[in-house]
Order: sequence, then C-alpha cells, then structure tokens
Amino acid sequence: MKAAEIREKFLKFFESKGHTIVRSSSLVPSNDPTLLFTNSGMVQFKDVFLGLESRPYTRATTAQRSVRAGGKHNDLENVGYTARHHTFFEMLGNFSFGDYFKRDAIKYAWELLTVDYGLPQDKLWVTVYQEDDEAYDIWAREVGVPTERIIRIGDNKGARYASDNFWQMGDTGPCGPCTEIFFDHGPEVWGGPPGSPEEDGDRYIEVWNLVFMQFNRDEQGNMAPLPKPCVDTGMGLERIAAVLQHVHSNYDIDLFQHLIKAAARETGVTDLSANSLKVIADHIRACSFLIVDGVIPGNEGRGYVLRRIIRRAIRHGYKLGCKKAFFYKLVPDLVAEMGTAYPELADAQQRVMDILRQEEERFGETIENGMEILESALADMQTRGVTTLDGEVAFKLHDTYGFPLDLTADVCRERQMSVDEAAFNAAMGRQREQARAAGKFKMAAALEYAGAKTEFRGYDELTIEGAKITALYLDGVSVGSLSAGQSGIVVLDRTPFYAESGGQVGDQGLLLANGARFAVSDTQKIQPDVFGHYGTLESGALKVGDALTAEVDAVRRARTIRNHSATHLMHKALREVLGGHVQQKGSLVDADKTRFDFAHNAAMSADEIRRVEELVNAEVLANQATQAALMSFDDAVKGGAMALFGEKYGDEVRVLDIGTSRELCGGTHVSRTGDIGLFKIVMEGGVAAGIRRVEAITGDNALHLVQKLDAQISEAAAALKTQPAELTQRIGQVQDQVKSLEKELAALKSKLASNQGDELVAQAIDVSGIKVLAAKLDGADVKTLRETMDKLKDKLKTAAIVLAAVDGGKVSLIAGVTADATSKVKAGELVNFVAQQVGGKGGGRPDMAQAGGTDPTHLPEALAGVQGWVAGKL
Repeated sequence: MKAAEIREKFLKFFESKGHTIVRSSSLVPSNDPTLLFTNSGMVQFKDVFLGLESRPYTRATTAQRSVRAGGKHNDLENVGYTARHHTFFEMLGNFSFGDYFKRDAIKYAWELLTVDYGLPQDKLWVTVYQEDDEAYDIWAREVGVPTERIIRIGDNKGARYASDNFWQMGDTGPCGPCTEIFFDHGPEVWGGPPGSPEEDGDRYIEVWNLVFMQFNRDEQGNMAPLPKPCVDTGMGLERIAAVLQHVHSNYDIDLFQHLIKAAARETGVTDLSANSLKVIADHIRACSFLIVDGVIPGNEGRGYVLRRIIRRAIRHGYKLGCKKAFFYKLVPDLVAEMGTAYPELADAQQRVMDILRQEEERFGETIENGMEILESALADMQTRGVTTLDGEVAFKLHDTYGFPLDLTADVCRERQMSVDEAAFNAAMGRQREQARAAGKFKMAAALEYAGAKTEFRGYDELTIEGAKITALYLDGVSVGSLSAGQSGIVVLDRTPFYAESGGQVGDQGLLLANGARFAVSDTQKIQPDVFGHYGTLESGALKVGDALTAEVDAVRRARTIRNHSATHLMHKALREVLGGHVQQKGSLVDADKTRFDFAHNAAMSADEIRRVEELVNAEVLANQATQAALMSFDDAVKGGAMALFGEKYGDEVRVLDIGTSRELCGGTHVSRTGDIGLFKIVMEGGVAAGIRRVEAITGDNALHLVQKLDAQISEAAAALKTQPAELTQRIGQVQDQVKSLEKELAALKSKLASNQGDELVAQAIDVSGIKVLAAKLDGADVKTLRETMDKLKDKLKTAAIVLAAVDGGKVSLIAGVTADATSKVKAGELVNFVAQQVGGKGGGRPDMAQAGGTDPTHLPEALAGVQGWVAGKL
C-alpha cells in the first residue's frame, strides 16, 4: 500500500465514522506564539481544546503537515542517522471535542489497523498509563488484546503523572493519560517491548498514540475532571507506511525511495544507500513546504531554521561530490509525490525552486572556502590528538561563511569529534553586544476572562448606545470599577471598535456614560472573540455592568479603511505587474499609511511602481461597490479568494470583493472603491532576503503630499527663474553649466599646481643624494596633488616628496618616492609619519601612498620634520 493510499484510507475511514476531514493547517502556527512550527495535529485545535473556540463539528480527522527542526521540538541533528527521525513528517490524527472518548477511540484505532490496513493482531502491543484501569479494561475485555501484550507504564520521572503515558498541554491546563500502539517487527530485530530494559531497540516501534484529555490541572497541581473530555490522536504516516510496506526504515518507503533516487540523479551518485541521500530527501520536503507556507530563508527565527536546513542539504550534496546547485531541482519530484494531496505545493512549484536556487547560489559562493578551513582545522586536531573544535573557529565559519553551528557540528560528528559550543556562544554573545537591535512583539496582555464574547458591530456602525461593561482591568488584574485618572482596559458586550487584526490597527475613540469619559487609545483582542478597549478614564467612574455609549473616532477610521482597502487592490496589482509569486509577508495599516511586505527578489523599477499606481487608481475611478460574504473556507478558495499564508482561518470565512480583488479578510473597508480617493506609493525598499516593502497613502493624505510636492516644484522653478513645466529642462541646463565650470576649475587648478610645482623644485634639499621636498599646495584637491607629485618626481629624478592640502579642516596628504630610492625610503611609512601628527594615519605602496588627517594646525611642523625623518632612514 503506497503512502498516498495510506493517507487517503485513514481520512476516509474516519469520515465514515462521522468525522469532518479538516485540511492541514500551515506549518506556521497562527494560534500559538510558543511554537516555532506546527509539530503535531492538535496545534490547529488548541483553542478548541482550551474552550476558547468552537467549531461546527465535534469530530475531526486530519493529515497534518508537521516540522520538528527548531526550538525545543528539534529532530534536525538525528536526521540521516536514524531510521525514523525527520524534519518534516505527516501526522495522521482523529479528534473528539467532547463527543466520544476512550472506548470509541480505541475501537476505531484497532479496526483501522487490523481490518482496513490488515495488520496481524498478534503483532500489535499496547501501553496504558498505570492508573488508567478504564483503558486497560477496554483493550483486554472489549478488544481482546492478550494481557501479556498490554503494558502499564508508571511514573518514572520522580513525580505523579510524570510518565511517558500521561500527556499534558503545559504545566497547567488540559491533560490526561494516553495509550500507545506498538508494532512488533519480530525477533530478528534487537529490542524489547516498551517498559523493558531493551525498549530503545528497534523491534517494537510505536505507530499510534491516543491521548485522552480528561483532567484540568490547576497551579497547585490539583486534577479536576473536564466537563467534556476530548480525544487527540497522532500516527506518523511515514512510520505506518514502513510497517505496511514491510520495511524497517522510513527511508525505504515508496515516497522516500523516489526522492532518494531523484537526489542521486542530481548529485551523480550511484550508491542509493548513501546516508547523505536520505538527508537530502528529508530536507527537500521540509524546505519546500516551509516556503509554501510563507517562510523565507533569513537570519533569525523561522527563516534561520529554513536556511540551516537548506545549507545542511547543500553540505551533504557537497559531501557526495556535487559542487553545483542541485537541491532546487528536486522540487518537481516532490510535487509528483505529494502535489495531489497538497495542491498548494504544486501551485507554488516555481516560486519554491526560485527561492531554493537563490539560496544555493548564495551559499555555494562560500561553502568551498568554509569547508577548506574546517577540513584543515579537523586535520590539525587529528594530528594533535584533539577531539573538540575550537569555538572561535566554529564562530568564524558561522560569521564569515554562513555555516550554522549545527552544520559544523554535523561534520565534526562524522569524524567522532565535537564543537566547543560554550566558546562559540561566547563569541556570538560578543557580536550581539556590539550590534544589538531592540525589538518588540506587540500582543494583548494575558488576561483572565470567562465572560461572553464581544459582538462586533463596527462593520455598519461607528456609534453604539447601551453597550454594557462585562469586565474591567487595572494593571492586568480584573477589577469592579475604574476611577478618574486610571488607565485600564474595558470589555463590552458589543462594540463598534475594531480590534487589531490582519494588519489593521485597533480603533480609537470614546466611551461615554453619566459623566464618565474613557479615551480609547487602542483596541486589542484579549481572546479570539473578546475585545479589550485600552485607554484612560479622563473623568467620572466606570463599573462592571454600566451601560455606555461607544464612539469610534470616525476621521481616523475613515483614513484607516481607505488605506486597508487600497492594500487589497495594491496586492492584486503587484501580482499582475511583478508575477504570481508575489505573496504577502506582512502588513500594517493605520490612519497614516499602508505598509506592505511581500515576497519578491528584486527592487521595483520606477516603471513598475507607476504601473501599480495606475492599476490601483483605475480601480478607484471605477467606483465599484465593495461586497462581503460569509462562506466556508473551501467554497471561498474555490471561488477564487486569496488566502494569506500564516493567517488563521476558521471553517467559515469572510470573503471580501473590492474592485477585481477577492481576498479573505475580516477588516473594515470602504463602501465603494471611489471612497479611497487618490492612491500613491511613497516608498519601496528591501527588508530581508527575498522580501520587499512598499508604503502607500490614500485620500487626504495623498492630496496633502501632492500639494506639498507641487509647492516644492514651484519654489524650485522660481529659484531657477523658470516655469514649473520647464523645470526639468532648466535643471539640465544648470547641470551642463556646472560641468563646464568644473572643467574650467580643474584646468585652472592643474595650471596652478604646475606653476607651484615649478616653484617647488628649487625648494628641494639634497639629503645624502636624495632630493627631499615637503610642501603645502593651496587650493589643491587630491587629483591635483597626484598630478603635481608625478611632475615633481620626473624633475627631481631621485627624490622623496610629501605634498599636502587643506580643505574645510581636513588634511589631504600624498607621499611619493622615486623607484631608485624605495630600497631606503618607503612612501607608506613616510606618509604615515606625517599623518599621525595631523590626527590621521595612512599607508600605501613603497613608491606612492596617501593619507588624511583632521588637525591642520600641526601641519607646518609635521612637514618641517620630513627632512629629518628621511635623513634618519639613510
């Protein structure tokens, strides 16, 4: 059974049991800032398990794309060295949100494994938590698993519930026992059953884990039964595929074998058992899907993890003898294997290839030099009998050649050596201290709130009367009232205020009630559907339960929605002008501007910027009505709506049609495109590798800019005594005049220098057969100094010369020594002698050198000392 069939059979089986098939979420978690990447199937349902979100179904099944290659969930170092570790894997899972529990979960798993997948029952073993008698009895009495193949796993980590068979979401919160299903590969493979001293062997392999969330742990460690127990299961597709395809290593399954052959083809390797081919086959999956989900190689966070994986793959290609770009060429092979299950991979194929190729070319320029340094260091270590690489060498490889520490450690491990990570980290720390950049991640404070959701009425209303206060917060703590002068947070049962989301900033405005005046400076979500109004109570008092009038700052909102609506039109225009690879990487929309980051690999030309502006303003002039509709995510995407990578979308989404743009968006917008007014791009630049940024303005902001520019043009025209329409022509004329005057000035300087040079010949003093001259040339520039130096050397024959000029408090120096005297006097040393006395330093060739200084007051005595300095060298 092929991997694709196993995946499909799993989903269809649970669909037949009343489960809704839910698409895989992005590898970039949208609801868990503690995670670098989605690492299991339950991540997208975390808020459901916590009771913060509800879904229209109580049973779900997924094939979830997952990555474990960064942070505390990191399998990167093991990839290529074990049979079952991967950076990217697919987690098959079924979930119950307060619906069925242990009995059905266990019976479903057993039926799928033994009936649909046809695994022999006598090959399956199970574990349960030591105290979970319920699960034990279901396995033994209802399923019929022999008791000798049911193993109770107790607390083996020094505390109750500290067991491999007791799962918890965190130190507090939902938790519960789990039961694991193992497959016995047979006595020919070394290893013992789970819980035995030989459990780390490869004979018994865990294929499925069923987690039963039935308790809530409080801060004191007390366990309270959950009112609606849940089920969360996970089975690695690669592991079950190995079992069903009768192979021991995940890398021997059909999916990996095709990728390994492709890696061998591109690297020119014939031995398909080469470990490096496994690494490359694994890494092309992780890298491609991370790029599909919007991650771009970079120097921090997720981008740095991606860069590390790419460079690790390149290094393994290099190890196989492949010195050219090869990694990106595997993408079509991956699409052939997984593009049907994940159409987004097929759609992004060219973009993925382009990004990988650029990263390969960038690293390819330095890997050879870096590897030479590393190989030399390792050879030296071997000669000296040392087994730990100096951390400073590892840091040089990282800092100069782009070698991540784990890549260097990888090479060392292959030679049975290690890296001095402490010294590496110390060197890294010093660099960070020298170039520290502060950054903030803005997010709403973690507030305890158990009330009703906030009803958002701001799409249609900017003022609401009779809104009731459901909660108040002072310094992050829930309070019953606020007094005048206090800053806090107000939660209402309904509000017209938009809470910051999707790049649009939160609304400002006023909350008014019986003499109370609360100035709202920001609106943020304190829970997915609960809005917090942040601000200061300027007068009066507010208490929970009060009714008030909520008024949004209408002018600020109008400016903000003009910019937000223009962002949608600009996004579409950018894709039309630059190409379909353009993808939003971030945005900030406020009353002043729209700032939009997008994936693109080159600066926009002036013509491209004009074309984008023309397309957006054409949409504005068309004055089309804006339309919003709620529909299922799948229907929205089928209808052509663009979903933004990294954004979290529920099963029901808001589809926004603005002009010819159709996107998923929950923000506030203009009623018609004509309400945007004028659209103008004011900035375009790069923010990271492969990421560009544009800023644009609309409406009255754009009008004010045009008026300001018009005034500046009029002022410039008046200064040049011409009309605005003829300003460009007049500037050209002035530039021609300036060039002509500069040529005349250069000619005069040259003539002056020549005259001064003739006069200076007589000032040269003979010192032991060498003519020594040190002089200042008034009004000379560096070019004039050089020309004069050449003439003086020709006339003086055997000479050592220093010439100086002063301009605006800065000293320019040039020293020259004729070829027949350089064995005794060096121009670089001579110019440095003078420069050090005038606040500078310099050097150069033995026959010609130059320098500068910042203290002209000491120039006369510095020049006067040249004769004695030369004499001292003879």
